[in-house]
Order: sequence, then C-alpha cells, then structure tokens
Amino acid sequence: MPNPRLATRYAKSLIDLAIEKDQLEQIFTDMQWLQEVCRLSRDFVNLLKSPIVKPSKKQQIVAEILKNNVSDVTALFARLLVSKGRESNLPEIITDFIAQYKKYKNIYTIKLTTAYSISEDLKNAIIDQIRKTSDMQNIELETSVKESLIGGFVLEAGDKLIDASIAYDLKQISRQFENNEFVYKIR
Repeated sequence: MPNPRLATRYAKSLIDLAIEKDQLEQIFTDMQWLQEVCRLSRDFVNLLKSPIVKPSKKQQIVAEILKNNVSDVTALFARLLVSKGRESNLPEIITDFIAQYKKYKNIYTIKLTTAYSISEDLKNAIIDQIRKTSDMQNIELETSVKESLIGGFVLEAGDKLIDASIAYDLKQISRQFENNEFVYKIR
C-alpha cells in the first residue's frame, strides 16, 4: 500500500546522508539505476512486496542484485529497508528521492507532448524560450508523442499547462457551436 509520508521521510534521510557524505551525485545515479531495475523487473518488485519470502532471503537477494552495481551507502540503505520491513516501499522511496534531488538542485521537469516527433533543434529552442520567460534555468525536457493532438503541442511546466494543440482548438469551436454563439440574435 502506498505510503507517501514514509517515502518522503526515508528519501529525505537518504538525501541528507548523501550530502553529509558528499556522495549525492553517486547516490542519485544509484537511485536512477534502481528505478530502472524496478521498472524492468516486475519479479523484483513482487519479491519486495511478498509477505511469504522471509526477510533473510530478501536480504540475500537484494544484496546480490546490488553487489557491484551501487555504492556502499545505497546498499546499506537497501539493507536497512529490508531489516525494518520497509522494502515494499522501495520504488516509492526511489521516486521521492529523485523528486527531492531535483528540487534540491533546482532542476525543473518540463513535459512536452506533440502530435509528431520533433527535432533536437526545436526542443532546444523551446528550452531556450522557457529559460528566457521564466526563472527555470536547469530544465529536463521529457517529450512524448500523442497523435490525437492532430497538431500543435501541450506543454506542462510545474503547475502551468499550455495547450496549443489543434484538438483543443477543435473542442473549443465545438463548444461554441453547442452554445449557439455563431447564431445571430434576430429581433
């Protein structure tokens, strides 16, 4: 069961420890690697959540997976989670850690959805425009393609949304027709 408060506490503790040990970048890299492992291996996530597998067995399996792949601090952190019975929250803790890291480093994640894939030059132009018009300087652009937009784009930056898609424009026009805004009032 998701537990955002627990995930936030553990992620914050790990960030603080990483800063104290001057290993923030290494542990961030470890967390990205672990997030990818969780994303690609449903069996690993199911193992973490399984009440049937004994903690000692989980400890062995997790240690074997992490061996030579992550730093000592990350390995000890995973070991702590298993010993405290919190290993099922690992994917959630990883996600929260990455979010807190980005906040600490002032990295903004911008989501751009277009009807068709766009060139790197256009992506860079969009990033430059965002930098000029906002206080966001460290930008991480996530792009996706959604053909139902027909054309244009949807840009999500924090709590702001810019929908400049043709699909949105067509919906607006449809609403205007439903409200009879184009029918002249006859006296």
